[in-house]
Amino acid sequence: MKTDTGPDPADLAKRYGTPLYVYDLAEVRAARRDLFRALPDGFEVYYAFKANPHVDLVRALREGDGPACRAEISSTGELAAALEAGYTGSDVLYTGPGKTHEELRTAVANGVRLFSAESPGDLRHIGEAARAEGVTADCLLRINSATGAAGTGIRMTGKPTQFGIDSETVPELADRLRATPGVDIAGLHLFSQSNAADEEALLGEFRHTITTAARIQAELGVPFRLLDIGGGFSVPYATRGERARYPGLATGLAAALDEAFPHWREGAPRIAVESGRYLVGGSGTLIAGVSNVKVSRGQKFVILDTGINSFGGMSGLGRLLPVSVQVAAGTETERATLAGPLCTPGDLLGRQVQVPPLAEGDIVTVPNAGAYGPTASLLMFLGRPAPAEVVLDQGEVVSATRIEHVRRGVEQEPADV
Repeated sequence: MKTDTGPDPADLAKRYGTPLYVYDLAEVRAARRDLFRALPDGFEVYYAFKANPHVDLVRALREGDGPACRAEISSTGELAAALEAGYTGSDVLYTGPGKTHEELRTAVANGVRLFSAESPGDLRHIGEAARAEGVTADCLLRINSATGAAGTGIRMTGKPTQFGIDSETVPELADRLRATPGVDIAGLHLFSQSNAADEEALLGEFRHTITTAARIQAELGVPFRLLDIGGGFSVPYATRGERARYPGLATGLAAALDEAFPHWREGAPRIAVESGRYLVGGSGTLIAGVSNVKVSRGQKFVILDTGINSFGGMSGLGRLLPVSVQVAAGTETERATLAGPLCTPGDLLGRQVQVPPLAEGDIVTVPNAGAYGPTASLLMFLGRPAPAEVVLDQGEVVSATRIEHVRRGVEQEPADV
């Protein structure tokens, strides 16, 4: 099977081996363009590096025609990838519930000035790191709203969680939050759901988020300069299909903001959303080799040379299975379970999915695999090599890399005197 924009997967498999990820930068640019077009003019977009921190993909989201994505990171490793891709510290939003003193100092030293604070303690830690560098950090208070509006996607609020400050506690914490040394409260960060394909559900959640943000602004008594209303934009994961379209989103968002934040069009506050899988999910194809085919008690198992060690390492969240295999039109199919090479019964990529008749030495291709691939997987488990990752631009290979597992010595910290 030859792709529309690049080499035949079988040829790539011969050149680089399997398992192999292939990313198409044209698809990354198209997804960025589609997302900005779906939003009101002036919106900012933060790319969540957790989806895929590959530097070539990240760079494609920053460079080229049209608005650039900013960087949302949650580790010094992702910060390094952002800097390598050409971002500066001023382009970065640093998030996460467990920021250590060391990583905060590293982030501030590299010019990061915008952080999402998950708790009063997290806000204090950010302020301490900023003061140590002689600067002030802007902070978005992440809010765990007590309620939500949408019924689709993965819920991220309305329950006890390590993420965010419970919305109902904001009035009693307001004085303490405002008085935290080393930080200015710049606004809010609200993220309520993930992967919402239904536009009305997504818009309903955004409306609820915007209303919540307006109420909290009044409770805090702080004029917001930036409001991050989260994301939830959907693309199929490891199954056939196209990313979701949201033709009415811009109009609906603008109307909700006009009511709650009448001066948002003048930048008071600036409005941002965030996205990971929507921007890169459709860019990737996973190519895997068939190592063996067996039948067990009447069920066929296709054993691949990749499994949850390089794909689907987040399957415990219940959102990755089953994958689908790309099948040419008119091809006969049968049902089989796709299993990986690991010594664990949990190494399954798809249960009883439709596949063409497969034999040892064949390859399979899994579409929409550009997000939550190698870096979201159990790469070190059993010590198997990481998959190769090839990046295409206009049908040509522009890079071919592999993550290497290297054990190095650790320098001992000086003992306290």
